[in-house]
Amino acid sequence: MGTTFSAQAWAKNAELYEKTRTLPFNEELAAGTLSHERFKYYMIQDAHYLIGYARALAIVAAKATEADGVEEFTKAANNAIVVERALHSSFLADWGISPSGFAQTPVAPTTDHYVSFLLATTYGDCYEVGLAAVLPCFWVYAEVGKDIFARAAPSNPFQAWIDTYAGEDFQGAVRRAIDATDQAAAAASPAVIERMHAAFTRSCQLEWMFWDSAYRTLLWPV
Repeated sequence: MGTTFSAQAWAKNAELYEKTRTLPFNEELAAGTLSHERFKYYMIQDAHYLIGYARALAIVAAKATEADGVEEFTKAANNAIVVERALHSSFLADWGISPSGFAQTPVAPTTDHYVSFLLATTYGDCYEVGLAAVLPCFWVYAEVGKDIFARAAPSNPFQAWIDTYAGEDFQGAVRRAIDATDQAAAAASPAVIERMHAAFTRSCQLEWMFWDSAYRTLLWPV
């Protein structure tokens, strides 16, 4: 039996994941020393991102070749919106940012790039490549979340975020996304597999960029 697509893709990007895991943003988040400014930037951009990610997941659901895929990714799209709305009622509300106020906050360059890539790939390419593009957001977040949970400082001010992404509900969604991607890849042509690997790697790169840009609180220079 050959190696699955997910195993190959993770092995190819293992070094990139390690660089992501040890970014200053994640190191300081685990230590509980991340600045309020950086975490606020991150949460606002994450809320913007989740809206776009939900749309990408909805496209994947629409292209799914089996009912299970339609159901799974429709649920995932709905959950992304639920999480985004939960941010409004917790972190963003605590910062005095209303839904209308959030709508007026700028979408940063990396957020814009990531969402644009996901929407273009899920819409413009086949189901299999779309799956590979959306998978790192599930998987890299889950692995980073577990890592931070394991080494988080006591009384960490970011514990609510840590618990969300290290929790079993999210981990279960990750396993289902991996399984769906592997099942789709098993019947894909070599050319499609090649595009799947390219999409997976690009999303892994954008995961790194998302956390890095949050640490630097990057906005449009002009």
